[in-house]
Amino acid sequence: QVQLVESGGGLVQAGDSLKLSCVVSGRTDSGYGTGWVRQAPGKEREIVAATAWNGDATYYADSVKGRFIISDNGKNTVYLQMNGLKPEDTAVYFCARRGRYGLGTTSGEYDYWGQGTQVTVSS
Repeated sequence: QVQLVESGGGLVQAGDSLKLSCVVSGRTDSGYGTGWVRQAPGKEREIVAATAWNGDATYYADSVKGRFIISDNGKNTVYLQMNGLKPEDTAVYFCARRGRYGLGTTSGEYDYWGQGTQVTVSS
């Protein structure tokens, strides 16, 4: 079984930066895509970034390219550095992991989920 615990959310102003962390426990094989998925009120879940670990492959949604950076420590923690935050980035951010090898680019490809952390960006 896999457990994911997110931290680092909060309330910031537009233009600020924030860094989210996700600690993965249980099965932590490299190559199993781990990513960040956000959900704003009344909207569908949107995958914003994902990594296959160790820099092998990454994915970014167009809405965050050039502003968000996903990274990992090679062992059990994935980070999401969010720069130039906008009010439209406001959402609950979930850490998610695939139960199979490969990088998933849609939220439906992820099998394990954390509890989520709220990010609120004021204008």
